Amino acid sequence: MSPRTVAILAFDDMEVLDYAGPYEVFNVAGELGAGTPFEVRSVGLTGAPVVGRGGFTVLPTHALEECPPPDVLVVPGGAGVRPLLEDERLLAWLRERAAEVELLMSVCTGSLLLARAGLLARRRATTHHTAFDELAALDPTLTVERGQRFVRSAERLWTSAGVSAGVDLALKVVDELAGTATKDVTVAEMEWMWRS
Repeated sequence: MSPRTVAILAFDDMEVLDYAGPYEVFNVAGELGAGTPFEVRSVGLTGAPVVGRGGFTVLPTHALEECPPPDVLVVPGGAGVRPLLEDERLLAWLRERAAEVELLMSVCTGSLLLARAGLLARRRATTHHTAFDELAALDPTLTVERGQRFVRSAERLWTSAGVSAGVDLALKVVDELAGTATKDVTVAEMEWMWRS
């Protein structure tokens, strides 16, 4: 069986760990899991380098229109989300991908993009604790879950809280799609929540 492709959206002023945390989880799971279960790609608005918070730079594997349909799509958050709320090209792309992916997950304020695209209507969702009201204002039909690490907003749609929560959600997704053994070997390799 070929690996599931994981596409992670990259954009200027994204939060570093929102992007890099899930990237690390899916990449390690892909390397160490039985049968190479995941292959990670980055997708930018264009093919140009993307500069995240603090100068963290990513060279996208694909631009939006050139990205082969992924199995899993990850939407990070960060200050750069706000200008993208008016990017109809990106919002249309998110709606199209949401209809075909096996699983869509947002990290932190990435949920604002999903709400703006209409993907969280009448659903439960979470986000960074400083953006609860902003998320609710984008779509008054959604229910903001405060104090949850991550929320299954629909069968194929998850939202997570701020920054480091993306690692926990990515591990949950690995467990669900590739099994507990793959999740456990990933946690061990990453020394996630390490105890001596």
